[in-house]
Amino acid sequence: MFDRGLALTSQAIRRQLAAMPHELYLIRLIHHCTGRPFPGERLWTADQLTNLATVRFLRVRNREGCDVYIQPYAVDRNAGYILVDLDRAQPTVIATMRANGHEPCVVLQTSPGHLQAWVQVSSTPLEPVLATSIGRQLARLYGGDRASTDWRHLGRLAGFTNQKPQRRTPSGYAPWVKIVHTAAGLARCSEALSQIAPERAIQPIHTPDFGDWSTAAVIEHSATPASPGPAEARQIYQSWMVRWQIAPRFAQPDWSIVDLWVARELLAQGVSPARVGTILRLGSPQFPRGHSDPADYLRRTLARAFSSFPAPGRALCAAHT
Repeated sequence: MFDRGLALTSQAIRRQLAAMPHELYLIRLIHHCTGRPFPGERLWTADQLTNLATVRFLRVRNREGCDVYIQPYAVDRNAGYILVDLDRAQPTVIATMRANGHEPCVVLQTSPGHLQAWVQVSSTPLEPVLATSIGRQLARLYGGDRASTDWRHLGRLAGFTNQKPQRRTPSGYAPWVKIVHTAAGLARCSEALSQIAPERAIQPIHTPDFGDWSTAAVIEHSATPASPGPAEARQIYQSWMVRWQIAPRFAQPDWSIVDLWVARELLAQGVSPARVGTILRLGSPQFPRGHSDPADYLRRTLARAFSSFPAPGRALCAAHT
């Protein structure tokens, strides 16, 4: 008997993969209620992933409450595809991306008013720091989710439902992840992105003027707010992990990247660099995680977070030291 739903899902998958061709794809299934990934991360070729038996398996898991995520796989590098999570995007954002030469190869509607765009910026794998920098740059330009800019971020696979409760329709149904646009190929200005982003990513680190780490610790202990203890530091750090859904999104998070995100957010709120360092030292999972010089690692992480602000932001943060 003809299964129309199976045929439509298979067609959607084929369209998405044809627009972002690659040798292998990583598929992750994450249960929306528990936030737990389905056991095992699966690597499939396009032919395997579009096999009807595979599509049936994924549809069953989706009906059981699992969201279906995908990423072109390149082991410890980015495959050349950058995800831009356009949460509550402006209606003209895709047209603006095209006009600027950052045209997506795939645009998905993950629920009404919510888009995800994949932009191919390279035909060869990218180093993580470069891919993250490009993702951050595109998110800034087009109002994307800045918590979704790391080099190995997964996007949704078309043809399945979005199981997040907050995305349900008024009638209670889970919305379908639909293809809005596909067009395989590199973005016209991808070379410019690859040239500009690494300069920003690997530029010399200029340490803020709060001295070495021992000096920062003295400032922290002499400040009016009490230095956070281990329990408070863990609570602060974990609150950001929950907000960004780190555990559901990443089986093995790169904690140095998460540390940088936390530091940047706290500095933006006016928290002193010394206090931020204490939060990272006491709250970051398994810290110091084998760092030969933990104090230097924290100093460099703060310096990177601090240097990401424009000049007025740096002045504001410095005023709180």
